[in-house]
Amino acid sequence: MTNFFSFSFKNRIAFNYIISSSILIALVFVCIHFIVKFSVNQHINAGIQEELNKHLDDVSTDENDTYLIQVDQWRAREHNSIKVNPVFVEFYDDNKQLIDKSPNLNDSNLELFPNTCNNKFVNASLNDVPLRQIQTTIINKGKIVGYVVVAMSLEDFEIVAILTNTLLISFPIILIILFLIARFFAGRSIKPVQTIIETSSKITKDNLQTRIPLPNNQDELYILSENINHLLDRIENTIEREKQFTSDASHELRTPLAVMKGTMEVLIRKPRTQEEYQSKISFCIAEVDRLNHMVDQLLLLARFENQKQNIKKESIYLNAIILDGLTRFSDKIESKKLSIKTNFSEDYYLMSDNYLVYIIISNLISNAIKYTNCNGEVSISLVTKNNAIDFYIKDNGVGISNEDLNKIFGSFYRSDVSNHPEIKGTGLGLSIVKRLCDLLKIEIILNSTLNIGTEVKLIFPLGNPK
Repeated sequence: MTNFFSFSFKNRIAFNYIISSSILIALVFVCIHFIVKFSVNQHINAGIQEELNKHLDDVSTDENDTYLIQVDQWRAREHNSIKVNPVFVEFYDDNKQLIDKSPNLNDSNLELFPNTCNNKFVNASLNDVPLRQIQTTIINKGKIVGYVVVAMSLEDFEIVAILTNTLLISFPIILIILFLIARFFAGRSIKPVQTIIETSSKITKDNLQTRIPLPNNQDELYILSENINHLLDRIENTIEREKQFTSDASHELRTPLAVMKGTMEVLIRKPRTQEEYQSKISFCIAEVDRLNHMVDQLLLLARFENQKQNIKKESIYLNAIILDGLTRFSDKIESKKLSIKTNFSEDYYLMSDNYLVYIIISNLISNAIKYTNCNGEVSISLVTKNNAIDFYIKDNGVGISNEDLNKIFGSFYRSDVSNHPEIKGTGLGLSIVKRLCDLLKIEIILNSTLNIGTEVKLIFPLGNPK
């Protein structure tokens, strides 16, 4: 019984339905009660009034202004049955003394009320039997010569009492039946919710493939189930990416460590010349630098996962950021004897996070320099177009194959590594660029042709230019 009446979601739906239904049913029952009571009242009053009019017609006056009762006529009527629609009649003189009465009164008499009650319906009783009566004066030449009283049994009101008791008894029974019916249909209606609960309880970090079956009806529960499934898809994809990222990071970190360990083991096997020691130690230092750079980029990626709350909105000068990036890599530009072409027709300002935009552009410049062959060319331009600033960086380097274009933004992914072992990298640069672009609502478009070159386009929304 406790579980039956517990306020579960199903019971709450049924209870709320019963509350609203009980108010409506109560209003209907009250209306029925008053309509029936009013109709019975009107019926009794009309019957009494009709009988009164008939008996007034049986009264006449003589030459002495004394009223005469046509006894034969009114007694011939059906007044002798006390059980079938009984009507009681009494006549009084002007002194309120009883003159005559209907035979069905036997030894009993109706009560004659004061004149203030004349022509009014009054509830009374006869031998503990409820009656309704009316009394009126008999007037001749403007003078009261007598009174007539007509009464009728209120047995018809038993119908009103029976109806009242029936409504009072049936009201709680109807509510209980409605509650059970509402609870049954509420249970069927929220069955998809139970399915969601059962399915979600089976989902763990090791079992993310389970999905909630979609209901047949495309209602709110269908949308809820669909949204939960989409959420599970995103969670599963995120966890898979994290697993892959962890696996790739572990591999990439172990590789330089293994190389340094092997180099050190070779050095201690036998004495070496100073030049050999210097060469091997320099190699190890380079690997440490590469390892340090990789760790910095991994920390950047981890930091950007929750960076959304810390984005600054400030006016930044794009021209200066590009020139600073070129200055940072000036040594590599000179060593590869690259030609750098810039096209800034004006000063370009926008509202964004200066530090994050600098990382994006710096990584793109680094990639363009790294993958451009010696004596190659890198061109950078800025153009205002469609309420946005378009940034272009183009090189004539090794390019990217069509098969690799969809993977190039993945962490630790590097295109065509086997054919270009001389180009060192971690495969994190473009992954960082893509995440930051998503964070800052910057659209990035990459086009590339193998052995011809790569062009990257950034579209900065010009929401609040300086």
